[in-house]
Amino acid sequence: MKKVALTAAVLALGLAACEAQTDETVETNVEETGEAMEADAEAAGEATEAAVEEMAAEADEAATEVEAEVEGETEAEAAAD
Repeated sequence: MKKVALTAAVLALGLAACEAQTDETVETNVEETGEAMEADAEAAGEATEAAVEEMAAEADEAATEVEAEVEGETEAEAAAD
């Protein structure tokens, strides 16, 4: 009977130790996941900002080209008159 009680006590201690490690592991994984999500969100924000700046630059360039074409047509019309 003493062997059974001792075995049960040892198993209970082992289970408690595993449970504590599991809780720590879960907490660590949650923290690491949160940090990774923050880093991903920051990288996505930076990529989005860069893409918006690139699109704005392309729009400015296209507007400049259109403006130059319109002015060129106006000059050609003035020369024809």
